[in-house]
Amino acid sequence: MKSLFDKISFDCSKNVTKSYSTSFSSAVKMLAPNIRQDIYNIYGFVRFADEIVDSFHDYNKEYLFEMFEKDLTSALENKISLNPVLNSFQHTVHKYNIPQTMIAAFMKSMQLDLHKSEYKTFDEYNEYIYGSADVVGLMCLKVFVNGDDTKFNELEHAAMRLGSAFQKVNFLRDLKADYEDLNRTYFPNTDLSRLDEESKQAIIKEIEADFHAGFEGILKLPLEAKFGVYTAYVYYKKLLSKLKKTPSLEIKNTRIRVPDYQKIGLLARCYVNYRLNLL
Repeated sequence: MKSLFDKISFDCSKNVTKSYSTSFSSAVKMLAPNIRQDIYNIYGFVRFADEIVDSFHDYNKEYLFEMFEKDLTSALENKISLNPVLNSFQHTVHKYNIPQTMIAAFMKSMQLDLHKSEYKTFDEYNEYIYGSADVVGLMCLKVFVNGDDTKFNELEHAAMRLGSAFQKVNFLRDLKADYEDLNRTYFPNTDLSRLDEESKQAIIKEIEADFHAGFEGILKLPLEAKFGVYTAYVYYKKLLSKLKKTPSLEIKNTRIRVPDYQKIGLLARCYVNYRLNLL
């Protein structure tokens, strides 16, 4: 039965989220039950596309990405796919009328990772971030507002800024792997081989501005989404705080993380703030 296949597909996307990102998975659990699955479905899709370009070094990435893109097109046109992750994603796309332009922008940025190693201008940098992060935030926002176009338009800018903040934190945290293992440099006008404190602080100032704009949108989110998004916000803010205090040389040589015991403390603080209506 199709319903059973859909359930298996949904379970697959949920397991992808839990396996690849314990932090994001924890934040999704803080969303209302009626929207969790659709966020799992979005994450599963973007995670698989990202894995192709970032991880499958022993395989023909271009071929795999091309096949994935063809399967995606078929899934969206036919409203079914034998790829469980794409089958669950197309379900969410059609349920919330997620625009094809968002999906195309995401795929374009992922395709750039197959061959582009350096972003020399802010136009290139911003275009990449829009496709790789901003539109993912907008897809999730489509779910959060449940088809309310007025609410979506009101929160669109903030969702994009929050997506940018999360992505830039990832860039800074994963600097060593991106630069040494994947030979990528995302930050324009920055020599990562000689990253100094001044350059690092300039990047952090940019991220903090994105966080500030993104937080204004969190305050206006529907209750079903507010706690989960706020939890992700607090986690990434903590990660940024650790990066801010870490010498630039150490950032280049290790991957900064938030220990599990601190994550538990952050979650407890988020819950208290939410229950006391401090957001």
